[in-house]
Amino acid sequence: MTVLYFIIAISVLVVIHEYGHFWVARRCGVKVIRFSVGFGKPFWSFRDRHGTEFSVAPIPLGGYVKMVDEREGDVPPELLDQAFTQKPAWQRIAIASAGPLANFIFAFIAYWFIAVAGTTGVAPVVGELKADGPAEMAGVHTGDEIIAINGEEVSTWQEVNWELVGYIGEDTELNIRLLSESGGQREVQIPVYSWLADQDTPDPMTALGVEPRRLQLDPVMGTIEPGGAAERAGMQLGDRILAVDGRAVNSWAEWVEEIKVAANKPLSVLVERNGQETTLNLTPAAKDRDGEQIGYVGTAPVIPEVPESWLRTSHAGFFQGIWIGLSKTSDYIVFTLESLWKMIAGDVSVKNLSGPITIAKVAGASASGGLESFISFLALLSVSLGVLNLLPVPMLDGGHIVFYLAEMIRGKPLPDKVQDVAVRFGLMLIMSLMLVAFYNDISRL
Repeated sequence: MTVLYFIIAISVLVVIHEYGHFWVARRCGVKVIRFSVGFGKPFWSFRDRHGTEFSVAPIPLGGYVKMVDEREGDVPPELLDQAFTQKPAWQRIAIASAGPLANFIFAFIAYWFIAVAGTTGVAPVVGELKADGPAEMAGVHTGDEIIAINGEEVSTWQEVNWELVGYIGEDTELNIRLLSESGGQREVQIPVYSWLADQDTPDPMTALGVEPRRLQLDPVMGTIEPGGAAERAGMQLGDRILAVDGRAVNSWAEWVEEIKVAANKPLSVLVERNGQETTLNLTPAAKDRDGEQIGYVGTAPVIPEVPESWLRTSHAGFFQGIWIGLSKTSDYIVFTLESLWKMIAGDVSVKNLSGPITIAKVAGASASGGLESFISFLALLSVSLGVLNLLPVPMLDGGHIVFYLAEMIRGKPLPDKVQDVAVRFGLMLIMSLMLVAFYNDISRL
């Protein structure tokens, strides 16, 4: 299903992006030859009354709009006035900008829809604190609810994480306003220096030594990974773990700790199944995490329902939703640009770059979290796609825009040799980034 959700996500965003180019090209009088979703030989296509071929190809990693263009071959005299290259520079800029703009418009509509439909999240109440961790040293207590970070109000853990991610790689002070269990408010300060800059997968809450309040999870099997160590040992859904090598297990957290320290070590696991006790022989597989080998058996617990008192729900009106949509879209555009700059400046590790494997995993996880979660993921990915395509790198929309702006300033196009060199450089840069992203994906498996 993860692959299916990845294909759906990429296809939706490609259609939106390319439709932006297509729509503006048509309005500018440019003839569109093909609108393709995916690369390779099409397995489905049709032509509209304008002669444009709409096709779906088997490699779902992008798409393209092919227009009549003198740079790609001879153009019949009767189509010359419909060629992309015959249009004034400002129209070509409009066509190149339309794809990213369509991505931003989609994100705005998605965030507006989510705000109006209503959002629900878990209140950011502190559970456990790491002994002598930054949060505990600053005076954060178990049971405190985080209500603002550096003046920005937050009401869910998702909002807390979003605010904190913005400070990765910075030297700053986090001013966190808290609501205690007794109802009083106070503010604590946590200084951070080059915060999480060297982390492959930064986790702000873990870095601060904070664990969210969690439900008590019983050691009962809710999910068993096919082909995993637990399934091979004969474990079944509904099994309750009673003991591991004679040590009593009373919670899911205790079960996890037993497994983590037993990579490739045979264990005797006592389980209760349908009122009967049985013993299973289980050998956890080894999984690398930050250079350390930990045990892994491929199980997840039965998840109880979250109490209503733990949830925060918000519904926006029509016009308030417009403001929320605009604010979130602009915030994420700025965040994407800042993150790219931090990476270029060395404030954030390039190991944070993600490729198709990570995107596929996140797509699958967001889809399993429900429609709201999946739409939010699509909106965020759409913003990222729009921003990246506007970067002034040859081969991307932004690079083409730079060429056309230079043409407007010079009164004539840049020399072909200059454009060819720039395009080769752009291609090398993009391929290098793709290789780094793909390497990061593989290393996270």
